[in-house]
Amino acid sequence: MVQIGKINKLRIKEIESGAIQLDGGESGNILLKGNRAAQKHCLGDDIDVFVYLDKEQCLVATTQKPYAIVGEFAKLTVVATTKAGAYLSWGLADDLFVPKSEQQGNMLEGEVYVVFLLLSEKNNRIIASSKLDKYLNKEPHEYVEREEVELLIYAKSELGYSAIVNNSHIGMIYENEVFRKLVIGQQLKGYIKKIRDDFKIDLRLQQTGYRGMDDVSQNILNKIKYCGGMVTVTDKSLPEDIYDLFGVSKKVFKKAIGSLYKQKLIILDSDGIKLS
Repeated sequence: MVQIGKINKLRIKEIESGAIQLDGGESGNILLKGNRAAQKHCLGDDIDVFVYLDKEQCLVATTQKPYAIVGEFAKLTVVATTKAGAYLSWGLADDLFVPKSEQQGNMLEGEVYVVFLLLSEKNNRIIASSKLDKYLNKEPHEYVEREEVELLIYAKSELGYSAIVNNSHIGMIYENEVFRKLVIGQQLKGYIKKIRDDFKIDLRLQQTGYRGMDDVSQNILNKIKYCGGMVTVTDKSLPEDIYDLFGVSKKVFKKAIGSLYKQKLIILDSDGIKLS
């Protein structure tokens, strides 16, 4: 069964005058778009293609891979707007349409938005929506604390940054635990910090390091941030100076900043320690 808006493995059924027809099973023959396609493939080859409906509502395929497929969230740029909606660049020749009814707010040309790709109920064509809350999974999940996950930053509030976890659920990275620049649409790895009783997810951007070093590292980052992004204490400082500022021994301090440095959260130089 051919899946519109997704990658399908289809067999080349016909090659005639440079045009390739793929075997779509119950969906019939599907034209493979692209003038160079016939030069690379032979009759009977199985190839991975992206399938979609063209402007004439005909199934077509391409070996080009879009930036996202149906069922995924993605960061895309608006290339044009009309009264009916907006058009996004998504890696294919035909831009991706966002109907006005699926816009969280009026989209602006040149701006970047996080959207969800879906099939229109009207005509089965691929569209996008910036009304993310409709499509985020709110069902119970099976994440565990310390688990590594893929994050997509999609909103900023006073609390911190909202992120889509593994293209599915909602998570929160709290402002006081962010020590690097984050922007809407940024994709990065993160970790499950805590699962609440209501299944809401608290996230962290760095994995726990040495046993017992978690809170120490966090406190060091908090102190540097509080001091304007830099402190003049280093691993060469006197033990009493380190203790006065951070409340830990020099040995514990050196392990903590070593871990933070490896995670690229701080910069070490002769004058002190800075946030990255």
